[in-house]
Amino acid sequence: MMKKFSDVLLGEPLSSEQGKNEKYNIPFGLAIMASDAVSSVAYAAQEILFVLIVLGAAAYQWLTWTAFMIIGLLIILTISYIQIIRAYPQGGGAYKVAKENISDKAGLVAGAGLIIDYLLTVAVSASAGVDAIASAFPNIQRHKVLFVVVIIVILTILNLRGISESSKIFAIPTYIFIFSMIFMIIYGLFKYFILGIHPVPAMHNVHLRATEGLSIFLILRAFSSGCSALTGLESVSNSVPNFQEPSQRNAKIVMVLLAILIFFIFGGSSILAIYYTAVPLENGPTVIAQIATGIFQHGFMFYVIQFSTAIILLMACNTAYTGFPMLMYIVAKDGYAPRQFTTRGKRLSFSFGIGSLSFIACLLVIIFRADTHRLIPLYAIGVFTSFTLGQFGMVKHWIKDKEKDWRKSALINGLGAAVSLLTTIIILVEKFSQGAFIVVILIPIIILTQLRIRAHYDKVAKGLSISDINLKGLDLKTKYTHIIVVPIASLNKAAISTLQYAYSISDNVIALNISADMEALEKLKRRWKELDTDIILVAKYSPYRTIVTPLLDNIELIAKAAGAEEKIMVILPEFMSHEYWGEVLHNHTSLIIREALLRHHNIVVSTFPYHLENQDNLK
Repeated sequence: MMKKFSDVLLGEPLSSEQGKNEKYNIPFGLAIMASDAVSSVAYAAQEILFVLIVLGAAAYQWLTWTAFMIIGLLIILTISYIQIIRAYPQGGGAYKVAKENISDKAGLVAGAGLIIDYLLTVAVSASAGVDAIASAFPNIQRHKVLFVVVIIVILTILNLRGISESSKIFAIPTYIFIFSMIFMIIYGLFKYFILGIHPVPAMHNVHLRATEGLSIFLILRAFSSGCSALTGLESVSNSVPNFQEPSQRNAKIVMVLLAILIFFIFGGSSILAIYYTAVPLENGPTVIAQIATGIFQHGFMFYVIQFSTAIILLMACNTAYTGFPMLMYIVAKDGYAPRQFTTRGKRLSFSFGIGSLSFIACLLVIIFRADTHRLIPLYAIGVFTSFTLGQFGMVKHWIKDKEKDWRKSALINGLGAAVSLLTTIIILVEKFSQGAFIVVILIPIIILTQLRIRAHYDKVAKGLSISDINLKGLDLKTKYTHIIVVPIASLNKAAISTLQYAYSISDNVIALNISADMEALEKLKRRWKELDTDIILVAKYSPYRTIVTPLLDNIELIAKAAGAEEKIMVILPEFMSHEYWGEVLHNHTSLIIREALLRHHNIVVSTFPYHLENQDNLK
């Protein structure tokens, strides 16, 4: 029943050979990769205005200059990342570049920054999506956290269905948002400049009064807030292997198209925010909602904008669902993350990476109460750290390999590195007290964890290696004398069948019983005599009602008394019920015993399954 439910929910399993069909073409790849970057316009201009609004009406003049600065940075980073796609078609982006060209630890820093960025992409985008819906339906605000968590769960299920199917699902709402935003920008500018219609701002009753003077620090703070518009750029370089062949060419085309969309939508919405005098509010309509009201009032297109904005913010999570599992796959292949991240699920997606991303994002949403304004200060520093290390790595790559036009390529990436470093410092300084310090603490913790994981895998590999063993002289016919211990709770069909099986392997069989009930203990001894067997019964009373600990202690005593040529085999009887509620109704003590005994050197643990439905008679 669970398999059928899983097939309905996630789809039928795909064979490994079908993996070549699980790739993005350009339209679907753009839809998936663009969702995070273009969705940033839904809150990037708003975050800039949150900082600049202390200037009063002058805030809108400086919004223009701040937007120009961010667009300039966008152009530099786009060209730089096209270089990374060209040099590293195997994916991995900044992590791979920094690791191979600077050092392993530099790669881990870049990887940790990207990990934090992807986690926050899901938390921020889902929270901002619900904010957009709440702008149209304010009652939703009371249950915001629950809505965000439910949405993340739905996105998890959709992504577990595989690349090709999820891309088809997510492409339509992404393109609806893109075209509706393009239409709103063009029509809004046409209405304002050509028709000369200057509508009353949605927040006409809000009086803008300067409460602070202009300073370089204020502009830098606004710039650092708006840099969230550039998150998502790195996802294309991380996911090059997910594109159809020729994957490099397709990834480059998607990168260029993505940059054009960000330029037009972010730049256009910033201009509209100025002319329609959108005011950032803590608990009120978003800046995009105010612009849409000014252009369309509360007509049909207003709701199209709101719902498409909400949906694209939710779809923005999907960029992380594409980039994070691929990044963790590459990191895990290098031994710095659990190997489970390298395993593909039934639909050929990296299901462990998808599940981990969703779980941690939900925790962030709950901790920060789905407050976008509180989450965004943590957002950009991780990705700009990876931007910086990736660009510095590419400079070293060009200098080392000296490929054709390497000087020009090194200059491009050098400029990207300098600008990224400056931006990272600005974000760190301006956002440190607002929460960026958390990222500064988290990155070293993630790196130390990764180094511990690698050390563990290296230790295991060394312990399992047979490089120092002469296989030709190795004798596999080593024989041990087995002492078999069968823990039994009572004398029943499962216990007797297990004892029969144990006796077929060795004559040295011990039945071990620990009971907290003296009457049950005496009853077992009486019935054991009826068996008339030479199998030894060790039955002990537990006055403190503990079963597992005394059982383990007695097995350990037997193991310590065993000789060098003797192996202790513990066979655990376990009856199997094929009713779907059977697993829930039994205590699974054997699982606890098995896990505890597996840590001992001289003990082999086996399970004897007794199927209730199929074994009615004992031999």
